Amino acid sequence: MIGLAAAPAQAAGSWCGGLQGPYQKQAERFLGLPADGVQTAADCREIRSFQASHGIQPQYGYAGPVTWKVMKTVKRQEAAGRQPNQAGSCPVNKGRIACVDLTRQISWIQDGAELRKGPVPVRTGRNGHETRTGLYKIYWRNRHHVSTLYDSKMPYSQFFDGGEAFHAISGSVWSEPGSHGCVNMRTADAKAYWKLLRHADDVYVYGRKPGT
Repeated sequence: MIGLAAAPAQAAGSWCGGLQGPYQKQAERFLGLPADGVQTAADCREIRSFQASHGIQPQYGYAGPVTWKVMKTVKRQEAAGRQPNQAGSCPVNKGRIACVDLTRQISWIQDGAELRKGPVPVRTGRNGHETRTGLYKIYWRNRHHVSTLYDSKMPYSQFFDGGEAFHAISGSVWSEPGSHGCVNMRTADAKAYWKLLRHADDVYVYGRKPGT
């Protein structure tokens, strides 16, 4: 990370060292701060707060490319509002369907014209392990699944394509670099999907995750 090697080893919760990243002005604008491009202690605290709430490391208030990428993702997610399928990209004429938009990193459940859940933020496959696009059906569900490949817990797993599934993670859905193909969710969202979806329900994945 640029400029972070010389940062003093002080507690992340108390230190703000005035490190100014290349996306300082953009970060200020996103956070509703005076967009002058000059790092202040107040700016640093606000950027650090955003980093902490979105699982970005390290949390030094440095507005670097990772922080700005997450901010852009959050902007796209917020813009979806309560009409995530306004462009008609997800086929909602099939009854209940779970839509996954890789571009905006969001998912939602729709039943005809009715929005049943979402949109919610998700974390999909990293570069080289991209979540596959297409129309699928949920074929297996396991409330307490543990990956035999990665030896990691995958609560509320609902598989729809090979080893790819909706499931909860303990960390941040905004953290980099992404999953190995699964659609990672916050625990509360994964629980809601578990209650709403059933075996053989449709799943439609489309778009392209930025950076893949």
